[in-house]
Amino acid sequence: MPLAAALRPPLDLPPPYGLVTLRETGDAFAHACRIAGEAGAGTLVHVGRFDVIEFALVLEPEEPLAGARRAFFACMAALGDSIASVCPPDRPLNFEWPDTILFDGARIGGGRLGWPEGCPEDETPPWLVFSASLIWARIGIGEGGLAPHSTSLEEEQFDEGSDAIIGGFCRYLMSAFHAWKEAGFESVAPGYLSRLTLGEACRLADNGDLLIDGGASLRLPLLPALREPAWLDPQTGGPKF
Repeated sequence: MPLAAALRPPLDLPPPYGLVTLRETGDAFAHACRIAGEAGAGTLVHVGRFDVIEFALVLEPEEPLAGARRAFFACMAALGDSIASVCPPDRPLNFEWPDTILFDGARIGGGRLGWPEGCPEDETPPWLVFSASLIWARIGIGEGGLAPHSTSLEEEQFDEGSDAIIGGFCRYLMSAFHAWKEAGFESVAPGYLSRLTLGEACRLADNGDLLIDGGASLRLPLLPALREPAWLDPQTGGPKF
């Protein structure tokens, strides 16, 4: 298990978030899933890497797992808003169903969701973990043309780094969860759906499946997609180049 260590000044997180920092070789998602039961909601695990912005957040849902997974969309929307708030202007930030983040049409990373193994769909899980990885610098690939389907925040001239993006994510997420509690999930869903690359009229089912209402109705299941994140390179544990 990676040892916690502060490689740089700690992130400035708003309350009630609590920070756990891992060494560069750590895995934020795996570590957060391991400690989620004891650490509790609001624990944010951050890996001190210089090529990737990587973090994971522990959540404590209040509904059965099948519906609780929709927290993924609230987290993605919050992350999208945070990135958009610091990105160069007039460049689109989009989601490719369900978990890949695109900047100006090129992949910069994605999000994923974890839950306790074996938890029944109709029972409330003790925790969920949302994790995200964003390419800060594409180290070791030479010219950008060698990996035309991805880009990096550095190449796209982002002025802000992990502190601003993660701090912004935490604040946007608090607003999203407040809206969910006060007005229902329907108040949160547009923040995610508005960034989807699909050009059809889309909505989210109660279990998080994507329903595309067009000439022929189509249903894209969420669960199998979350189990195999499309943006994740299993060999490096980071975003695909």
